[in-house]
Amino acid sequence: MNRNPMNRRSVFPSASTALAASLAALLALTTLTACGDAAGPAAGDDKAPLKIWVRKPPGSPTEKTHQDLAAAFTRATGIEAEVSALFDDFETKLQQAAAQRKLPDLIVNDTAQLGTLVKQGLVREVDKGAVRGGDQLIPASWEAAKAADGKYYGVPFSAQTFALFVRKDWREKLGIAPPADWDQLDALATAFTTKDPDGNGKADTYGYVIPGTTKRGYLDWYFSSFLWSAGGDYFTGGDGEHLKPAIDSPAALAAARRLKGQFCEDKNVVPGAVTAETTQTHPLFEAGKGGIYLTGPYNMARFDKALGADTYEVLALPAGPGGKSSVLAEGENAYLMAGSKNPKGQLAYAEYLIGAEGQKAGMAGDTAGNVVRLPVNETVDLASVRTDKRWLVFDKVYRDAGRYSPVVKEWTPFRQASAEALNGMVADCGSDPGAMLAKLAESFSAELKKQGAGS
Repeated sequence: MNRNPMNRRSVFPSASTALAASLAALLALTTLTACGDAAGPAAGDDKAPLKIWVRKPPGSPTEKTHQDLAAAFTRATGIEAEVSALFDDFETKLQQAAAQRKLPDLIVNDTAQLGTLVKQGLVREVDKGAVRGGDQLIPASWEAAKAADGKYYGVPFSAQTFALFVRKDWREKLGIAPPADWDQLDALATAFTTKDPDGNGKADTYGYVIPGTTKRGYLDWYFSSFLWSAGGDYFTGGDGEHLKPAIDSPAALAAARRLKGQFCEDKNVVPGAVTAETTQTHPLFEAGKGGIYLTGPYNMARFDKALGADTYEVLALPAGPGGKSSVLAEGENAYLMAGSKNPKGQLAYAEYLIGAEGQKAGMAGDTAGNVVRLPVNETVDLASVRTDKRWLVFDKVYRDAGRYSPVVKEWTPFRQASAEALNGMVADCGSDPGAMLAKLAESFSAELKKQGAGS
C-alpha cells in the first residue's frame, strides 16, 4: 500500500479505457431506456424478474435474511426476485457487470458508495416524493441518499452509527468509573495498558483497538467522529459547490494531535493498528488484547459469543472539546440501477424494504442475521422487535449525534487522502501534525476544484 499521504486515488481499482468506454455506452443506453420523461422512467415489463445484489458474505445469516425478504416480496407482488450475495471486490464486479451491460436491477450497498455510483452513471434518480412510504422515514436518513447536485439516487434502507465497546470487567476490576469526557477516556485506555486488567501478570493488554490501515480509508473512517466531536470539520461552506478545506483548522489539529499522542506518547493502542482493518481488529477485542473499541452494533452478537455479554459494555462516545458528540452515521441504501427492464418493480422492491414489514423482517430480532441495524422507518419501534436494550444506545446516538459523511460528488478520494495522511502521521512519531494537515488541505483544495465544488 502506498503510504504517500497526498495520494488521492480511489480505494477501488480505476477503470481501464475499455471499461470507461463501456460505462459511457451504458450511460447513453440508460438515457434512452431508463430515464424517460418528467413522469419517471420509461415503461418496461412490470413482471420481469428482478436481480438483486447485496454486499454480504455468501452463505452468511445476513444473506439468508435478504433471501427471505425477496421471497416475501414475491409472495406479496408476484414479481420474482433473485438475491445474489457478493462481498469481496463487490464494486469491481459491479463495474464488470456494467461493462457487459448486465447490471442487476437493484443493489443494497453502503451509503458511502452513492457518489461513485452517480459519477459512473450506474444508478437512476429517485423521485423522493413518489416513493410510497418515503414520508415515514427519519428525515436525516434521506441525507444518505442525496448527491452533491441535491437530487436523490437511492432509497434509505438501514442506518447505523458507532459506540464504544468497553471491557466492563477490566474497568470494574481497576475501580474506574465510565468515562465522561475524552481525558477520562484516554486515562482509561492508559490504565488498560499499564495496570494488568486481565490479571495474568503480563504486559499484554492495551487500551484502544483502532483499524488504522489506509485500505478503504479505514483510519479516516475511525477518525471522523473524533474530528467532528472536537469541533473540527472537513470543509466549510456546505452547498456542495463553494466548499473550502477545513481539515487544517485548530480544532482539527487538536483532534489529530490527540490521535497521534495515543500511538506515540501514551502508547495505549494495540500494536499493529497502522496496518489493521476490521477483519484484524475484531479478533483483537475478542482475544483481550485491547479493551476500548469504537465499532458498530453488528458486532454485539459476535462479541457476546466470544466474550459473553456481561464482559463488556456499550457506551456512547463522550462529548469532545467541541462540547458535543458527533458520531459517524452510515448504513445502506437500495440503489435502483440504470437500464432495468422493470423500473416499476425496482421501485416496488425498494418500497417493500422501507415499509414496516420489510424493516422488521430485516432487523431479524437479536440474531446475527440482521440487515437492518437501525430502522429508518419512524413507525417501527426498535424496542418492540429487539429485546437487547444495547441497541437503544445506538439508536439514541444515531438520532441525537449521527452525522453522515460530507456530500460531495465523490467522497472516496477525500477519505482515502485523509486516511493515508493520518496513517503516515501515527506511523512516524517524528511527524508534524500541523504540516501534515496543511498538505492535506492543499490536497482537498485540488480535489474540490477537480470535482467542481471548490470556491
